[in-house]
Amino acid sequence: MDYQLYVSIDPEIRFGRACLTGTRISVADVLGWLGSGQTIPEILADFPELTQQQIQACLLYAADRERHLRIAG
Repeated sequence: MDYQLYVSIDPEIRFGRACLTGTRISVADVLGWLGSGQTIPEILADFPELTQQQIQACLLYAADRERHLRIAG
């Protein structure tokens, strides 16, 4: 899956944070929900405008960012 089809950054939306394209839901929001124990079906029930592919795209986006993160030492 190409997460770039689902995740976009627009300086006019949520101060330029990565969001699901066409929404104001940030990747960080979705990751926070998953991290606090919400399941994908629970998130989809709360936000019926989302799809499972969008949620998976958030995970792939975060994994890609982590792979490219470098800490200066």
